[in-house]
Amino acid sequence: MKAARRHALILLLVGFVSTACGGFPGTTTPAWKDTPAVPGRPSIEVYFSDPSAPNADDYEGGPDAALVAALDAARVSIDVAVYSFNLWSVRDALLRAHRRGVTVRLVMESDNLDGAEVQELIDAGIPVLGDRREGLMHDKFAVIDRREVWLGSMNYTVGGAYRDENNLLVLRSEQVARDYTLEFEEMFLEDLFGPSVRASTPYPVVDLDGTRLEVLFSPDDGVAARLETLLREAEESISFLAYSFTSNELGAALIERAAAGVTVTGVMDADQVVSNLGTEYDPFRQAGLDVRLDGGAGLMHHKVIVIDRSIVVTGSYNFTASAEERNDENVVILFSPELAAIYLDQFAQIYAQAQP
Repeated sequence: MKAARRHALILLLVGFVSTACGGFPGTTTPAWKDTPAVPGRPSIEVYFSDPSAPNADDYEGGPDAALVAALDAARVSIDVAVYSFNLWSVRDALLRAHRRGVTVRLVMESDNLDGAEVQELIDAGIPVLGDRREGLMHDKFAVIDRREVWLGSMNYTVGGAYRDENNLLVLRSEQVARDYTLEFEEMFLEDLFGPSVRASTPYPVVDLDGTRLEVLFSPDDGVAARLETLLREAEESISFLAYSFTSNELGAALIERAAAGVTVTGVMDADQVVSNLGTEYDPFRQAGLDVRLDGGAGLMHHKVIVIDRSIVVTGSYNFTASAEERNDENVVILFSPELAAIYLDQFAQIYAQAQP
């Protein structure tokens, strides 16, 4: 199992029927049918960082390698919204794209604009906009040629790609790309961040090559309410990986489902449990839930929930009030047993190293 983590995991989804193809509870929005935006390439891929890999100390072979290849293939545009940035490989790829005439734009958290790599982009003439707000610009996504979206928990940093536990999800879909482009341009063109944003997701539900998915942005799309609904509908199991978990509502939903016989397991970042005010770790343990502290040297930075081995939640959204009310965040919910199995394999590896 450990050896498998030395390579990026790739998922090809073609022709299967997901658990939600007939509709799923809590939404009546029709799904927009979609096909892979790049012919001959998978519509969905997922990559995981692996701090234990032999080449991690050399900063080679991480999930950034696939992202760089996609950036190098860009022909028209690259839009990046990322909380933190110092990853040399991505910096170099953005500079190469800019030099060959690709339109490159960035939105970032203002507190992180001073890094040398960001300044190199600015000095090259790439526009970089900070949020200049009290809340965080906490997104981690890139839209390439308005046809594919790279998202997940990974900041574009050396630590994010090589020292911490993270996931990077690729969705090749013009509809999903449209959702993310509008979100990006609300920030970049209209200077709307945090609570100032408006709900404007044209394709909130997409049927991507047989996989049904939902796209949500925070704070405008009511992410917490949607997640609480999904948790309360769980029938068999809930597994989660949480960097920060302080949401009383989501915590209560997990405890209630566990009391009803649903198997609930989780791993939380140990440092965040110590530093967070109002962490849900103690209530989880007091209620008898099998929730553990991560055992890795870096951050356990995932924000993932897998429900009934068939639904995956991932994105930039920590399970906190700040993520719900103040920060710019993004979430996707995918209804796919095949994708759930891949995330559960990653969960099992992190859980095996965790401690109560």
